[in-house]
Amino acid sequence: MVAVGLVWGATNALMRRGTLVWDRRSRSLPAGSGAIRRWADLLLTWQYSAPFLANLSASATFFRLLSDAPISVAVPVTNATTFAATAIAAALLGEDTRAAPAALGTALIVLGVWVCIS
Repeated sequence: MVAVGLVWGATNALMRRGTLVWDRRSRSLPAGSGAIRRWADLLLTWQYSAPFLANLSASATFFRLLSDAPISVAVPVTNATTFAATAIAAALLGEDTRAAPAALGTALIVLGVWVCIS
């Protein structure tokens, strides 16, 4: 569960970075390019599609884990890990993050998970 949350968190930040690359590139497309063309261009941008595939793989793993773990534990643990990993990965990638609110949010989520588990 923690590993899935770490992959989701890291890929969230990487997909955001990939969409920024795609956005810069798509501005050079001729005006009136269709939605399907833009969507295909996004999927062909490796900076987006590689983390997207890793994220989908983690989603498949998560659904497999749900068959063996109680949902009342699996979902909060995974979401808490995802939240923290996204904040850390975004900071490592150089994005502007507000560290204090992210740390407070992570602490509150960990407290909530601890209450659910105990």
